[in-house]
Amino acid sequence: MKRSTIELIDAMLAKEHALTECRETLVGAVELICRCFADGHALYVCGNGGSASDAEHIVGELVKAFRKKRPISETERARFAALYPDDGALLEHLQVGFPAYSLVSGTAIMTAIVNDLGGEYIYAQQANAYLQSGDILWGISTSGNSAPIIHAMKVARLKGAQTIAMTGKSGGQMSSLADLTLRSTEQETYLVQQEHIAFYHIICAAVEEELA
Repeated sequence: MKRSTIELIDAMLAKEHALTECRETLVGAVELICRCFADGHALYVCGNGGSASDAEHIVGELVKAFRKKRPISETERARFAALYPDDGALLEHLQVGFPAYSLVSGTAIMTAIVNDLGGEYIYAQQANAYLQSGDILWGISTSGNSAPIIHAMKVARLKGAQTIAMTGKSGGQMSSLADLTLRSTEQETYLVQQEHIAFYHIICAAVEEELA
């Protein structure tokens, strides 16, 4: 990992004193996600309720620029200019993006799964369809005991994907299925969610620093 990435993580943690004990796990999550992207694999994120919003937020920070500019490579710029010499505006607006996908956004497929299979399987069925060996499933639950997330993590492991759990202090059942567990220092839901935002902002910023 680049020195600038470690310095960024430490600088962001300095503003979140309660989370300094989580530094090693945060660094591990950054390394896991960077390796996934560098090897050409994808990240899938899911959660329920407020954690579904967090899943969308994470994906948004990764698919487009977060803290720094992400110009596409000179090779791609040259190829684009050769193909479309009159569309410089599009070229200048393109940014490096990472293959991160939210499993909470597909209203049609989610309602079909709820109707035909049951609500507990909204993420497991999608995981079964999308995940491949080398991908990562990042599941978010403040309790760590969400049935839809647990089912999805089981399928992810079946597919050979790695798993990240982001939970409350106890870790819940999800921690036993995760390659890495990001545990909040809190247990009350809204306090856990506040720390989760700090967790994923640090991770997304560090991944961007490392790869973009």
